[in-house]
Amino acid sequence: QVYLVESGGGSVQAGGSLGLSCVASVYTSSDYCMGWFRQAPGKEREEVASIDNSDGTTYADSVKGRFTISKDNAKKTLYLQMTSLKPEDTAMYYCAARPFDYGSGTCEEFDNWGQGTQVTVSS
Repeated sequence: QVYLVESGGGSVQAGGSLGLSCVASVYTSSDYCMGWFRQAPGKEREEVASIDNSDGTTYADSVKGRFTISKDNAKKTLYLQMTSLKPEDTAMYYCAARPFDYGSGTCEEFDNWGQGTQVTVSS
């Protein structure tokens, strides 16, 4: 079990920037893949960005070029830097972790979630 605590959400005007952080209670860089998800009211949760144990990253098309995911293994912290924010980025943002399966060489399903931090972008 990995306990995740997000911070850094808030309110910002369109075009502004925000940075989110997620501290993990137990984290070994080689054992876990990490990600950020978001869920807006009335919408399904969507994966925003992910980073694997080799620092490979993926992004949703809607945030490519605007968001950057990164991690500091020594600090057990995951980050999401968000720029050029749009009102449609408004959502609850969640940090998530999933184990790396050494047998298959792939990341398993996300099974550890933080409590979320709200991001609100006004027009």
